[in-house]
Amino acid sequence: WYATIDIANAFFSIPLAAECRPQFAFTWRGVQYTWNRLPQGWKHSPTICHGLIHTALEQDEAPEHLQYIDDIIVWGNTAAEVFEKGERTVQILLRAGFAIKQSKVKGPAQEIQFLGIKWQDGHRQIPMDVINKITAMSPPTSKKETQAFLGIVGFWRMRI
Repeated sequence: WYATIDIANAFFSIPLAAECRPQFAFTWRGVQYTWNRLPQGWKHSPTICHGLIHTALEQDEAPEHLQYIDDIIVWGNTAAEVFEKGERTVQILLRAGFAIKQSKVKGPAQEIQFLGIKWQDGHRQIPMDVINKITAMSPPTSKKETQAFLGIVGFWRMRI
């Protein structure tokens, strides 16, 4: 059994220290603005966001989970166990100041998608829509098509 949690607007949940804000100033149509929250698009934002969420979960002894930036998956042997783990994880994140949209919490379910990968029975699998997309591809006839084919097959190479 699995459940996934996706934090709503995770970057914008993280305030910037006042002394750092001038580094994020920009001018648009003659008016100067600055970010007050961690901006999307800054190369260090994903690392900072991941680290702060990880710290919050570790300090509050979250149940066993996997995390990729603001996406989290928990698992267990029963739906009730996974529900409890998911609720505990959500409560930890809420106490740490992160917002959670209930529509972004999925599960408990015996099959779930996490980071585009199908999780079922303790295994990761290629989702059927991806298999259909790969099998429907025409043989590549250009460099760009070859790169696209190799990209998708390369990503899924451990499952093929």
